[in-house]
Amino acid sequence: IAQFISYRYPDLHHRLLGLHDDEKDLTTDAVYGISREVPLNYVTRPNVDDKLIENLTRDKHLVVYGSSKQGKTCLRKYCLEEGDYVVVQCSNQWTLEDIHANILKRAGFKVTQSEKRTSTGRNKIVASLGATIFGVGSKLDGEKESTQSTETTSAELELDPNDVNDVIAALNSERFDRYIVLEDFHYLPLQSQMDFAVALKAFHETSRLCFIIIGVWLEENRLIVYNGDLTGRVVSINADTWTEAELTSVIVKGADLLNVEFTDAFMRELTGEAYSNVYIVQEACRQVCVRNGITHTARSKQELGTGVNVREIVREVVAQQTGRYKSFITQFSGGFQSTSLEMYKWLLYPLLIASAQELEKGFAYRELRETLEKKHPSGENLNPGNLTQALQSVASLQVKKNIKPIILDYDQTNLRLNIVDRGFII
Repeated sequence: IAQFISYRYPDLHHRLLGLHDDEKDLTTDAVYGISREVPLNYVTRPNVDDKLIENLTRDKHLVVYGSSKQGKTCLRKYCLEEGDYVVVQCSNQWTLEDIHANILKRAGFKVTQSEKRTSTGRNKIVASLGATIFGVGSKLDGEKESTQSTETTSAELELDPNDVNDVIAALNSERFDRYIVLEDFHYLPLQSQMDFAVALKAFHETSRLCFIIIGVWLEENRLIVYNGDLTGRVVSINADTWTEAELTSVIVKGADLLNVEFTDAFMRELTGEAYSNVYIVQEACRQVCVRNGITHTARSKQELGTGVNVREIVREVVAQQTGRYKSFITQFSGGFQSTSLEMYKWLLYPLLIASAQELEKGFAYRELRETLEKKHPSGENLNPGNLTQALQSVASLQVKKNIKPIILDYDQTNLRLNIVDRGFII
């Protein structure tokens, strides 16, 4: 009832709580819960937020990477004004032409398929842009009435969606100057990621357009691995790192908004048990507040955290995804299809016997190879090429199996298999 009143009749709820006009009444979910908007207790990080802002004006493309639920999207929303960018949400079935077509759509073009074909035999597309050249309106002044008419002109461009030069020409014709954000870039098929890395150099060389690419991985130079020509043209921002001080600031800032105070012991233990995952910290604080009857800003200061079993709270937070983790193990072990080597099943073996500390560090290629040569039925006769091929496809396999967000990712630069979901480690 209290939540219903707060949402439908905020002024009434404000009076019922007896709050003064200069006090704010906030819900616990709005502070510590998962929100579509930037969290009210958002904390800026010098190595992340400042680096992003500093590089926005350097005419370079930005790559924001890190584990899932580490604040990558919130970072973009906090540091950029909504009118400064367009967002393209990537799909696991897109090719390069799909990426280009969706960029044009977000830029305001109406994209339709043409009957003409490109040199490769595929259909061209028609990108049309309508523009109003006279305003609409009528004005009545005494006995006189003046009316303005409306005319719309539409410019149509027939282009090859695979040709980055055609896409650049279309965007330049509109004088498009906003940032283009590619969210969930890791969902794209591997070939599409590599193709776009090639196209990105053309965007950099022949236009003023800047891209912000957001993906779940821990590899600093992923796009440069796909296209070495991007060296010096791309700035990578690691959004995965949360220090203990930054996580503590998240807790304290949220507590101040709710007029509560967590004990130092509670905050210290929570930041240690959460494995640097801000989502787990947020959700654990929310649960502690709710258990103590704090669903809104408290009327008087309350202390929370005394006698709380922090490890048990964290386990309960992670347990919400137990079904997804079990499904991941089952589906990933099956691979793309049934094979005699069962490489994806055996790739899970080192993970399932490892300690949490080893999982957090990741697994070097050499370690994986040595472990599999000892345990795999093929033994030392196991072809290293099969292992390499399986590792390079771990992300695409999870996308195909609809495992979202992904849990494993392979760093081709440092030859390391990483766990990019902290909840799975716990």
